[in-house]
Amino acid sequence: DEWLNELATALGVEADMDETELLDVARVVAHGVERRAAPLTTFLIGLAAGRTGAQVGELCAKTTTAAEAFSSKQS
Repeated sequence: DEWLNELATALGVEADMDETELLDVARVVAHGVERRAAPLTTFLIGLAAGRTGAQVGELCAKTTTAAEAFSSKQS
C-alpha cells in the first residue's frame, strides 16, 4: 500500500482502487493467456478507466471474461 500511495502521488493520480480485482485479472491473464500479458493488461484497464470514465471493477470483469474466452479458444 505504501508503494502504491507514493507512486500515485508521484503520478498525480488517486490510488483509490480495489487491488484485489486487478491482481485477480492479472492472475487469470497470466495463467490463461500469457504471463507477460498480465502487466500490460492491467495497464490497458487503467488506460480505459482514465479515458472512458468506466469503473475499474467493471473493466476487470469484462477483461476476465475476455481472457477466459481467449484461453478456451486457444485450447
